[in-house]
Amino acid sequence: MMIRRLLIPIYLLLISSNLKSQKTVDLSLHNLKAVNTIMDLENREGEKVVRAVKDLAVKEFDEPTFVRINSINFSNGIIEVKVLSSLLADAPDFARGFIGIAFRINDTNSKFESIYLRPLNATVEDQIRRNRSIQYFSYPDFKYQRLRQEFCGKYESYADIALNEWIQIRIEVQGEKAKLYINDAKKPSFIINDLKLGENQKGAIGLFVDIGTEGFFKDIKITLQ
Repeated sequence: MMIRRLLIPIYLLLISSNLKSQKTVDLSLHNLKAVNTIMDLENREGEKVVRAVKDLAVKEFDEPTFVRINSINFSNGIIEVKVLSSLLADAPDFARGFIGIAFRINDTNSKFESIYLRPLNATVEDQIRRNRSIQYFSYPDFKYQRLRQEFCGKYESYADIALNEWIQIRIEVQGEKAKLYINDAKKPSFIINDLKLGENQKGAIGLFVDIGTEGFFKDIKITLQ
């Protein structure tokens, strides 16, 4: 199986299928598309990072609110990224620092899979909320409300994470299965065995945020299989 590896620390490094020539694609603003978000590039602690905030015009949860990287056509492989979420000054009481990755996004942003974190939940004393630190959803038909109602607990889990700290996430996708690893852990924190859009869905990758979050992303690495 041919493997191509993309390294994105604010630039995108593509190793071609012959593994000989390399093409560097600048990951500047013209290579990113803000989808229902406000996006820019910032210097944070001496590093360039992507910053994203959800557009307040989008009132619903689990919507296409991400920074889309159009240069990637992702089906199976590995997505690695460091994320940091802070609460905005005007964040509502139900904000949790929602931040994560959307993947297999179709051309119209009308279908995609997503795994995101709720870092605030991981630090509270309420065990039910702690069990909801990680969330999977599939757009448009399987948002978190439906998954929680019909499959209680199956698509949520706990992770040892917090607001205002860099979190390394690694998502391995193969067919209808996805596994999430946190902070270089050897074993996954979360497993999905039945991605709702099926094994044939493919498309772009998005840097996902939801309401109340000021999200930062860096050190993105994509392995296409």
